[in-house]
Amino acid sequence: MSRALLLRLALCIALAGGAAASAMASDPGPRHVMSLSMCTDDLLLELLPPERIASVTYYSRDAGISYEWPQAANVRINWGTVEEVLAQKPDLVLAGTYTTPAARALLKKMHYPLLEVPPAENFDEVRAVTRQVAHALGRDAAGAALLANMDATLQSLAASRPQRVIRVAAWGEGGSIPGKGTMFDTILTAAGGVNIAASLDGGYRSFDIEQLLAARPDILAYAGNVSDTPGHNTDIAQHPLLRKLYAARSITYPSALYNCGVVESADAAVALRASLLKAMPGP
Repeated sequence: MSRALLLRLALCIALAGGAAASAMASDPGPRHVMSLSMCTDDLLLELLPPERIASVTYYSRDAGISYEWPQAANVRINWGTVEEVLAQKPDLVLAGTYTTPAARALLKKMHYPLLEVPPAENFDEVRAVTRQVAHALGRDAAGAALLANMDATLQSLAASRPQRVIRVAAWGEGGSIPGKGTMFDTILTAAGGVNIAASLDGGYRSFDIEQLLAARPDILAYAGNVSDTPGHNTDIAQHPLLRKLYAARSITYPSALYNCGVVESADAAVALRASLLKAMPGP
C-alpha cells in the first residue's frame, strides 16, 4: 500500500472518530439502558433509539399492556432478573416500585447505576416521572416534547368537554370500583366523565350489585379482560340484570393500559371520550 493511500486512510479514520465523538457530545447520557418495569419500558422506548437500549421487559411486547409494543419488537426483552442485568451490563437500570425488592436491593448492594421510578396516578405525576427519566437519559428536550404533546391533548379535551354529565362506573373487577387517586379516575376525568366512586377516598372500593344500581351510573365501563377467566368475579360483572339494564349503555376499556401513568394516557382519554359519547343515550 502506498504512503499516500495510508495517509488518506488514516485521515478518514480520524474524521470518523471525530464525528462519533461529536455525536456523543451532542447526545449525552447513558448508552446501554435496561428497564425492569413495564411502566418505565414505554418511556425508555420513546426517549432512546433502539441501539441505546439494552432491553425492556417482556410485557412491552404485549399490545394489551404497552403503548409502545411495536417499538419493543426492535429491542431485546428481559424477565426482570439480576442475572440478566449482570449479563447485559447496562450503564443504567430503570426500576419501578413493583420491581422485585430483592432485585433492587441486590443491584444497590453491587453499586449498579439504578434509577427507581415511582408510579404515576395523575398527570402531574406523569410530568414529574417523564422529566425524571428524560433527565437521567440525557434527553430533557425529548421529554419536554412528549409532555408538550400530552398537554396539548389535555387542553383540547378540556376545551371541548361534553355538555351533558356522564356518570360512569368502572365495573368488572368483582365489585371493586376504582375511585379517587387511580389512573382510571384521572383518565375518565380528562375524558369528561364523572366517576361514581370519585367521592370515596382510598383508591379501589367494593360495591355490590344493589349499591351499583342505587348509584345509577349512565354507563358501565368494563375492563377488557373481564371475561377472560370464568369465576365468581366474572359472574358478578356479567350479572343478567346488569346485562339487561345496560345492554346499550356499556363500553369496554383496555384495563392494562390504565396500569401505568404515561404521556399516552392523554390519548387514552380521547379514546374513552369517544366511547362514552357513542354509548350515551339521547336526551
